[in-house]
Amino acid sequence: MGWQLTEDAEEFRTAAGPCLAREAARSTLLLTISESVRTGGVRAPVRFGLWREYEDAPVSAAFLQTLPLRPLLGPMPDRAARELVPVLRAVEPELGSVEGEQGCAEAFAAEWTGRRGGGRVSHRVRLFRLGELTPPDPAPAGRSRLAAGADLPLVTEWLSAFAADTGQPGGDYGRAAAERVAGGRLWVWDVAGAPVSMASVSPIVAGQARVSPVYTPLRLRGRGYGGAVTAAVSRATRDAGAEQVLLFTDLANPTSNALYQRLGYRPLTGRQVLTFA
Repeated sequence: MGWQLTEDAEEFRTAAGPCLAREAARSTLLLTISESVRTGGVRAPVRFGLWREYEDAPVSAAFLQTLPLRPLLGPMPDRAARELVPVLRAVEPELGSVEGEQGCAEAFAAEWTGRRGGGRVSHRVRLFRLGELTPPDPAPAGRSRLAAGADLPLVTEWLSAFAADTGQPGGDYGRAAAERVAGGRLWVWDVAGAPVSMASVSPIVAGQARVSPVYTPLRLRGRGYGGAVTAAVSRATRDAGAEQVLLFTDLANPTSNALYQRLGYRPLTGRQVLTFA
């Protein structure tokens, strides 16, 4: 049967839902982004893909692509990754990169470029899942609280700074900040009435939710604020019913990798971005 493309988030979630739910943690990006598209949180055009091994088979692999960004591959066999190449090439012949777990990303890159090792690894991240939460002890001065309307200008500035630090596209982050605050999904660490760090979390979808972003201004780092607010949002998310609380870390940042493991997060899988020469 092969791949079917669609721009309909409802169709994608209905068809791919059981497949994604079986691997909810490894499918966190597809679950949270498609949910945001479905509920109107993402307004950019998004291309979805559904793969069936044979006609009338259930969906067993999926991907999505928020245009004009790179495709995000869900967990899939190498065969599905290779079969995706001609389908995507027909609609986007100048694709520059792909993101996925190592095996399927490399299979896609080899098929796209026509040579083994055809993609250059430009970024690696590790997915962590919360085990037993261990908050910082002693905790830094201050307390956690939900962000409020008065925090919106600062939170917007921090979201933009986080995007710049991590190489994401620039833009107006005011709407994203407002949605996270209104949804009760953004926490700050407050010292004497002044926020010093923040952490947000995605909506709970298929039992999983992902903490992102965590941000502390450069001048305030090294004081434990990021770890404290991450522990607070992690506990709140678990208390809200999430079976799996997740987060990604940049493998090039040993400080954050060590911090999240001290909090009780355990490595689950890795993802990489492969850029085509």
